[in-house]
Amino acid sequence: MNRALLAEWTKMRTVRSTAWTPWTAAGLTMALSLPIVATAGPDTTACGAATGCDPVRLSLTGVQLGQIAVIVTAVLTMSAEYGTGLIVQTLTAEPRRLRVLTAKAITVTAAALGAGLVSVAGCLIAGHVLLRGNDLSSPLTPITVPAMRAAGGTLLYLALIALFSLGLAAALRDTATALSTVLGLLYMPGILTRFIADERWSILVDRYAPMSAGLAVQSTASPSAQSIGPWAGLGVLAAYATAAMAAGAVLFHRRNASMSL
Repeated sequence: MNRALLAEWTKMRTVRSTAWTPWTAAGLTMALSLPIVATAGPDTTACGAATGCDPVRLSLTGVQLGQIAVIVTAVLTMSAEYGTGLIVQTLTAEPRRLRVLTAKAITVTAAALGAGLVSVAGCLIAGHVLLRGNDLSSPLTPITVPAMRAAGGTLLYLALIALFSLGLAAALRDTATALSTVLGLLYMPGILTRFIADERWSILVDRYAPMSAGLAVQSTASPSAQSIGPWAGLGVLAAYATAAMAAGAVLFHRRNASMSL
């Protein structure tokens, strides 16, 4: 396992397509969060006491954009090897397919957590500084249990998104197919809810869609008003990630067990 982990880490940090994408995630997260927080205040419609705004969740809004880089990293970690034929060399060096997939899972999870730690810390610090002086700064300082839960939950969210993406990439193998599938499953439910007239169906979709359910962990203001609880929502995403990794592991093992190496 140590050799497999070293091999996957070496590939991730030396291959151009995956070397910078984890840190791109941090950059994209900050690039979206900073302007949103900078323009928020009690006198704006973006966030204010009258709107019941959640400053912690507002500060972490950029995760919805930054996660795309995490998804790309996880998908390419698997699918790029099929595109280049490197998968043959990988399985020649390590014939145990599940060990290879486990090493890839650990690597992409570590990359997602590293990028998430930088971006989450930066977003919360920016939220404290930019929202200082109005009635929204108090939930960010001193550090509260809900804020810590939102920060830690966001890190777990990014790790689960990475595993979800890796599992689908292992099952589908093609980069374009895997990316479109992951992005569609994450973003399409949120778009569809805008066109659903029945509020009950809209709440149901919001409760069990992977992205909206997982991001419920960022909520710190009026959690009872959310369609699903913070940890329950993260559990929904964990179920998606587990199912994707299980399907990917089965197909990865079966397909490559019959490969002529």
